Amino acid sequence: MSKVWFVTGSSRGLGRNFVEAALSRGDKVAATARNTASLDELVAAYGDAVLALELDVTDKAAVFESVKRAKEHFGRLDVIVNNAGYAQIGALEELTEQHLRDQFETNLFGAVWVIQAALPYLREQGSGHVIQMSSAAGLIAMPLGGAYQASRWALEALGETLAHEVADFGVKVTVIEPGGFATRSGKNPDPLDNGHVAEPDPIYDGLRRRLAAFAGKQPAGDPAAAARALLKIVDSDNPPLRVLFGQGFYPMLQQVYADRLKTWADWQDLSREAQGKLDQEDR
Repeated sequence: MSKVWFVTGSSRGLGRNFVEAALSRGDKVAATARNTASLDELVAAYGDAVLALELDVTDKAAVFESVKRAKEHFGRLDVIVNNAGYAQIGALEELTEQHLRDQFETNLFGAVWVIQAALPYLREQGSGHVIQMSSAAGLIAMPLGGAYQASRWALEALGETLAHEVADFGVKVTVIEPGGFATRSGKNPDPLDNGHVAEPDPIYDGLRRRLAAFAGKQPAGDPAAAARALLKIVDSDNPPLRVLFGQGFYPMLQQVYADRLKTWADWQDLSREAQGKLDQEDR
């Protein structure tokens, strides 16, 4: 049976590829974007299988109305893809309060509004799958990405919490953690050239050069291949809670997690000391 999708951030990049993959196999999609003109080609190609919705996910009322329209239009919702988001780049002392608030309004609160709007319908159906786009940056932290990484780390916790809360209702949750994908001109996007960069302080120029060099060495994933992989996840009877898309960050993640475990083990004596003396009845 074909599925009905609700996808945010459908105008380009991975979101656009997800929408095209779903439509190409006969599914129906409520595709949202800040400007629906970017969706005209999809509507022309797939007709009534596409519902193009103008949406800024930071507008809570608009999110609830869009989800409601999608449900009423198609009769059900099966796959909710929280894809809308962007990366604010800058060292912590370069970031303004507005940078931080805007980053969380889109990446975190926008995702929460979509989930809250969709869950009543999914619970009523007794089925559904929430796909939360995170990032490899939701698992590790690197210089100049504090705002973006903090928002993604928050989404990681949100997704895990949600999975526990909705399992009894037949609703599944998967957090997807992509590495770099060639979403612009066939190349891995430059994190320092994404339109959301704080005013640079020259003291961090060395970090900027190292970050650019690191990003340039990361293999660029194929967005179309990522979309095909997502179809396998939404069709699975037992999908993963978390899954990496791409292999570029996997060795680094293995080392980071090994280092964390070792550090906790090395400092167990201090951890016990921090616990304090237990009363006899608590032992």
